[in-house]
Amino acid sequence: MRSSANFETIAMENLRIHRLCSDKFKTTTIAVLIQQELSEEKVTKTALLPYVLQRGTTNYPTTLAFKRQLDQLYGANLFGNVFKRGERHIMQFALDFPNETYIPGTPPLLKEGIAFLGEVLFSPLLEQGRFKADYVEAEKNNLLQRIKSLQDDKIRYAAKRLTEEMCKNEPFALHAYGKEDDLDAIDASALYTYYQEVFHHCPIDLYLVGDVDLEEVTSQLQQQILSRFPSGERHAFNSQTIQPQGHDEQVVIDELDVKQGKLNIGCRTHTTINDDRYPALLLYNGILGGFAHSKLFMNVREKASLAYYCSSRLESHKGLLSIQSGIEIQHYDQALSIMKEQLSDMREGRITDQELEKTKATMINQFRERLDSAYGMIDLHHHSAVAKRKWSLPELLERIAHTSRQEIQEVAEKVTIDTIYFLRDQGGEKHATH
Repeated sequence: MRSSANFETIAMENLRIHRLCSDKFKTTTIAVLIQQELSEEKVTKTALLPYVLQRGTTNYPTTLAFKRQLDQLYGANLFGNVFKRGERHIMQFALDFPNETYIPGTPPLLKEGIAFLGEVLFSPLLEQGRFKADYVEAEKNNLLQRIKSLQDDKIRYAAKRLTEEMCKNEPFALHAYGKEDDLDAIDASALYTYYQEVFHHCPIDLYLVGDVDLEEVTSQLQQQILSRFPSGERHAFNSQTIQPQGHDEQVVIDELDVKQGKLNIGCRTHTTINDDRYPALLLYNGILGGFAHSKLFMNVREKASLAYYCSSRLESHKGLLSIQSGIEIQHYDQALSIMKEQLSDMREGRITDQELEKTKATMINQFRERLDSAYGMIDLHHHSAVAKRKWSLPELLERIAHTSRQEIQEVAEKVTIDTIYFLRDQGGEKHATH
């Protein structure tokens, strides 16, 4: 059975193909990930571009024609989105469609699927040498609604505000959706010029996962996609993340019309995916708040009954750790105190054998579960592909299994609180945040 998780990479300057032949899946998945730097002047155009490219192409100029072609590919799925990975802003375009081997009498789906993705990337619908204005305006409005909707989801809003305050004056403070204030200045002509710039100069990773003849499919990719990217030198973004000078922890309080408080803590770990202690950092986060058996969940929610939810999350490229919780507003002081106790316990190495072994087992299983999805495998590999330090999954699992309590404590000793963020009600009792 050809189900190895090891991608074969072919590098052509800063354009790379990552191929994985596996009969685990009955579909073929192709993903194109384009790196752009996070910056004030580019972030909103980058966020808008994938959605405009999915509106229509030369041969499929309308939404109906677009959907009909996906139906012709036996229910293929196409999506484009954006996300952050450290100080990089990643545009992702992905297509998955059935493997023609398993559907007798079908047309050559592999060839037609690759051609369709190439059409989306390189033949957008134009009018007078620019993107179709109606499509750009429609997608600007859709993006505006996505940005505004962040405030409706208070969990996401609190996470966004924590990042903005914690990383003020750093590119990472920018949200992946961009900025509302930028939208008016973006028109069809400016966005098309930016599209050309991105496709000429930004680093690109193309992923292929499926039960296919690798040489045949690479030839198809070369003809329909790779050869159509403009030749020439592409930017090589620095994989080192921005690490500002330390400062005393700050407290930021926002007041909105809410009944439940959101207490989030942002920490600098001073360890990233590029460091040799990265496996210990993963375990640190897992023991602290990554799972239902973790310290934060057990002590803040289960034992003290102070939180509706309480967990931690890691941004491994930037080296940030955030704690998220939903609490009754009057429980601020008590909840914050118990959260800080858990951070202190980690620094002191107060980690039980059960916490350590259960976290290792759960984490290893979690990584292995990602191998059951083509997109999970692509995402896992891409984390390492854009990092300075390359981690293969076998190496990472081996290191996780053998990381000691002492190594986790050494990581914990470097973790510092940067920002405490509290979203609370308007005009409530001020003693709740003393």
